[in-house]
Amino acid sequence: MTRARIAGGTAALLLFALLVALGLVAARLLRNLNVDADAATAPATPRSPATSAKAHQGFLYGRVTTRNGAAYEGRLRFGGDEEAFWGDYFNGFKEENPWAVDVPPERLTESRPFTVLGVEIARRERRLDLGRPFMARFGDIRRVEPSGRELLVTLKSGTGFVLNRFDADDFADGVRVWDDRHGVVDLGERRIRAIELLPTADLGTTPDRLHGTVRTPRGTFTGFVQWDRRSSVGADELQGRTADGELSLRFDAIRAIARDSADSALVTLLDGGEVMLSGTRAVGRGNRGVYVDDPRYGRVLVAWEAFERLDFSAPDGSGPAYDDFPPGRSLSGSVTTRTGSTLAGRLVFDLDESETTETLDAPAGGVDYTIPFGLVASIALPVREGCGDGRHAGVTLQGGETLTLECAGDLGEGNAGVLILEGGGESAEYVPWVDVERIDFDRPVPSVRR
Repeated sequence: MTRARIAGGTAALLLFALLVALGLVAARLLRNLNVDADAATAPATPRSPATSAKAHQGFLYGRVTTRNGAAYEGRLRFGGDEEAFWGDYFNGFKEENPWAVDVPPERLTESRPFTVLGVEIARRERRLDLGRPFMARFGDIRRVEPSGRELLVTLKSGTGFVLNRFDADDFADGVRVWDDRHGVVDLGERRIRAIELLPTADLGTTPDRLHGTVRTPRGTFTGFVQWDRRSSVGADELQGRTADGELSLRFDAIRAIARDSADSALVTLLDGGEVMLSGTRAVGRGNRGVYVDDPRYGRVLVAWEAFERLDFSAPDGSGPAYDDFPPGRSLSGSVTTRTGSTLAGRLVFDLDESETTETLDAPAGGVDYTIPFGLVASIALPVREGCGDGRHAGVTLQGGETLTLECAGDLGEGNAGVLILEGGGESAEYVPWVDVERIDFDRPVPSVRR
């Protein structure tokens, strides 16, 4: 536009031209994604916050009592910005094993060779390490209570687990409470006397939960997702570097994330724009993996090396409610040994898992499966060699699908064997893992809600 035309125009025309010019500049900025850090934190086209009762039911809710007697009740999020939903897992570590008393002590020792220059000169006998990680969905837990160096976790079934408090990472990170009277309160572990989990009350406006489909060489997994084992709601942010500097994007502005290289990812926004992010753990080899709550398997963790692409989709609510997690029931079934004998009764897998809500944890192709035993119909181990390094086991689910999983994790050589309690627990038989050929689990009887 020439100076003469501007001079001859009206003030309104000048204002109109200025607005058009600003609009073109803004459009170009959005296309090229040359936005500054502050602007990047806002979603391009945010999804509307969920307000229905169904949208609230999946959020953690409970009452936290402090050591000075104060009580806070409301929506919970552990670690401030991590676990937020009933399907998320509370993690800890069990140092003691209550089932070991049912096994002759000599059966819980292992012999390891001591070699010098490749020549065995002696053998060392040592007791099996029976310490085990603890994992339970928050929906399966009734109460968490610290006591000195220990942490008592009580499940809905009434079963209590004593954890090493200083290995209970999810508790060590503290908890955030959205309390109606006190606002948002962050409580460190040393202030907490007890956490009582309760059915979720009406929460008003809540953020969207992330949901989508993750593609891997092993197949696709669809369900609620948690990026980098941390980000699970739309208001969380994905951070990285672009050619123009640091960038933070809210997840509710993102349509898809595709792995581009070991240290970068291509992010597609809701408005169609694309940006290459790199330079941070969240979009590189330091990424801790993507959780997917796939109803077929419980939960899977997709490693960055196996991750190909995540396409976000609108969820139907925020996930299962607290009352959708029935109390666990005792595992039962039969064990077939390599000598052909069969033992039936109540089962304790790996001298550890004894209830349907506990999980079978094993990897396959960069995907770690965390399958509640209530979904498992059978485990078939390699017939001749046993389940050792480089081998695979067949895990058949109650729905009929069979997964080929690596002999690692709960299926690895570190498995402490299976305890079979016969006659209502009056007698106990122990089968070392190397002697197990097959395990068939009874189908759980559906629990009646109270």
